Amino acid sequence: TARRATNGAPDPRRRSRFEHVAVFQGGDFMTVSIGVDVGSGVIKTALFRVEGEKSEWLSRWDARIRQRNTFALVEESVKSVLDSAGLAREDVDYVATTGEGESLPDATGHFYSMTTHARGALYLNPEARAVLDIGALHGRAISIDGKGKVLTYRMTSQCASGSGQFLENISRYLGIAQDEIGALSQQATKPEKVSSICAVLAETDVINMVSRAIKPSDILRGIHESMAERLIKLLKSIDVKRGVVMMTGGLALDAGLVSALQDGMVQQKMETTVTAHADSLYAGAIGAALWGAFRHGKLKERGLLPKAS
Repeated sequence: TARRATNGAPDPRRRSRFEHVAVFQGGDFMTVSIGVDVGSGVIKTALFRVEGEKSEWLSRWDARIRQRNTFALVEESVKSVLDSAGLAREDVDYVATTGEGESLPDATGHFYSMTTHARGALYLNPEARAVLDIGALHGRAISIDGKGKVLTYRMTSQCASGSGQFLENISRYLGIAQDEIGALSQQATKPEKVSSICAVLAETDVINMVSRAIKPSDILRGIHESMAERLIKLLKSIDVKRGVVMMTGGLALDAGLVSALQDGMVQQKMETTVTAHADSLYAGAIGAALWGAFRHGKLKERGLLPKAS
């Protein structure tokens, strides 16, 4: 089901709607930009107005793809964010796609998802210097600078038991809703870790645990701890040992995984702080919209935009 587009009304978990964006140093052009992040399971869309060094987040939208037509959902998302902000399609200067949206019609340009998640993470937390992007099919660790530039990265394979799809499958085995996973995991008393990095074998482990009457909370906490170990190894592999790590993607708001990561980093004596944001799901769409506005501004500065007819 599509989540209804919402405007940028203040939320106590969010920063001010009118943001300072350090990366935008050129021109004072006003740009209306849409970012569309097409993930493996969810489409996220964000609408921004950018002027000089300021950006205003006007509206947002997300929906699970399931077996629906991706192009049609993207079109619905664009219409929804524009309607929510009271704008028309002709008011939009740039439509930027990211993720699996490269072939979408009517897009102005496409940005790699590492670049957009890096920029989106920095928007949500200006102190972030690393990103853990955990989506439906893989996890990814990204090192960034103070302007959102990607310095280096590493990612898990698509078959790894450290993804949103894996946890979704496990929740089905356990007969619990996905939004119950985080809270239930934190009730564990004797976590039972999965033994394999392979998702198929790890799911077999879970089935065996269920047959041994292991509590769902202990199974989930064990899975979270196993995932945290692999994600911490990814961070270490790109030399992230201190500073703020921002979580993005569908699992960013899984409280059980955040807790397991925090505990794991303390145990390994890493000088890092793991954070998530109420809008972490939208990081890719945010980054796409902001980079799209930046690119549009640069083209306008150089007089490379087509003349209005």
